[in-house]
This record gives sequence, C-alpha cells and structure tokens, in this order.
Amino acid sequence: MKKKLFVGNLSWKATEETLKPVFASFGTVVSIKIITDHTGRSKGFGFVEMETAEEAQNAILGLNEKLHLDRNMRVSLAQERTERPAGERRESRGGFGGGNYGGGGASGKTGGYRNRDNNSW
Repeated sequence: MKKKLFVGNLSWKATEETLKPVFASFGTVVSIKIITDHTGRSKGFGFVEMETAEEAQNAILGLNEKLHLDRNMRVSLAQERTERPAGERRESRGGFGGGNYGGGGASGKTGGYRNRDNNSW
C-alpha cells in the first residue's frame, strides 16, 4: 500500500530531482511534488509517495531532521485532507473591512469627500 509523506522545512534550492535519490535510498519513490506559489517559487514543503508503508516509515526514521542542501528536513506521514461539507465557509481571518482590523473607508454620509452642496467634509 502506497504511503504519502509530508516533507517540510525544505531548502529553496530543493527540487524533485534533488529529493529523489535521498528518498530512493529507503525504497521505491512513486512520486514527488514540491508545492509552489503562483510564481513557481517553492513554499518550502512537499510530498513524497513511497511504495510501501514500511519504506515510508524507514524514510521517516532515516530522514527526519536530517540536512538536505542547507536545511534540516521535517519528514512525517502526510495527513489525509478533510473535505469541508458543501456550503461551509472558511473561518474569517479579518482583514480589510472585517475582524478587529478596522477597514472600510471614511465614515459618514460624504464618504470622506467634500460635500459639494454645503462645502463641508
């Protein structure tokens, strides 16, 4: 049974090609995916799928907190993503116009602009 590993604290220099031989020394690597942002830059974590649970466990024991390029990797079993029920929204984090961060524009009827009718703010 294939097992997916979470690999965190990756070097910005890490690529799928540099990770493959590191994990292959513990067994068959089925796939490697480094997560990137919209510009293509690494977010510093990724996933490695190993052929068996035993190989995955050996990789965790052998590689967790081990140096790869210029950082100590954090390797653990990946947790299954839980789907939100339909219609359920993410918890608000505040931000513009919400939370404890203020927001919105100027207050009052004029919206912060000079009122032409009575020449006031």
